[in-house]
Amino acid sequence: MQWSARMQMSPCARPDIDVGMIRFFDMFLGRSTAMRALDDALRAAGLHPLIVPEPVKLTVIQLTKRHAAAQTQEAAFADAAQLLAYCILGHEQFADSNSSEEAGRADQRVEAAMDEGDTLDAKLILLAFHAGLISPEVADRVEVDESEG
Repeated sequence: MQWSARMQMSPCARPDIDVGMIRFFDMFLGRSTAMRALDDALRAAGLHPLIVPEPVKLTVIQLTKRHAAAQTQEAAFADAAQLLAYCILGHEQFADSNSSEEAGRADQRVEAAMDEGDTLDAKLILLAFHAGLISPEVADRVEVDESEG
């Protein structure tokens, strides 16, 4: 007896891979070292890793690897996680989780990123903005030109 299954898809359709599917593969294959390092960096920055969706984490990893070649992976992820946590938590909550000095440094990074433009920090801020994760107080300071794309 032979079983066969056929799946028909339209040429435009593509299967969606959701977070549950990614977590299913993690059970058998384990999380990548980069993903574990980013999760650890997010925890150290005062942000639980489950708050950040997997696609956002994967984008952070790719951006960090592309732009932070001079740093070690752990240092680059720590810097990215600090800024991402600041963008998501906002100034007060980030200061409560870390320190007022670190909140001040993150605040300066946001200002510098908005002034400089095409930097890793600017891309991380825009990632948080477009993913809908950014806190309202930080979002009010971000100027996004929707005509560029």
